[in-house]
Amino acid sequence: MIDKSELIDQIEETELEKTPGKGDSWEKHIYLEDNTILIVGYEEEESFSEQNSRGEAVKNYYWFWELRDSKNWDVTFDNHDKEFSFCESTVGDYTDQDRVEDIVGDIEEEDVCTWSEQDWIEDISEEIVEEVMEWLDNPK
Repeated sequence: MIDKSELIDQIEETELEKTPGKGDSWEKHIYLEDNTILIVGYEEEESFSEQNSRGEAVKNYYWFWELRDSKNWDVTFDNHDKEFSFCESTVGDYTDQDRVEDIVGDIEEEDVCTWSEQDWIEDISEEIVEEVMEWLDNPK
């Protein structure tokens, strides 16, 4: 069985890939033992656009994870509780990475997305692993 630190590394290091046909959704696929796959990803929950000259939009996302059978893709366990979420803001063609505050003035993303604390997978990887290890220890 995989150990916690190795699984944390895999969750943090595996590249996210755009999920076809699911809107704004991204996933990582981590193949485990016994024909089990761990899927960790995020998808858009809702978005808000201000109708102003700046064209500002805020999109809310939530993290999810699932254990699936890699042969038939059946879900064994999943967490879509929307417990871990984050948001991104854009102004026109500028995204958070382009430092939105440079466009709209001296504003930090934290002021736009005040509740957002899980932007990066590293922010929640330990919590994911704790739950996944419980799932693996107690199969259905």
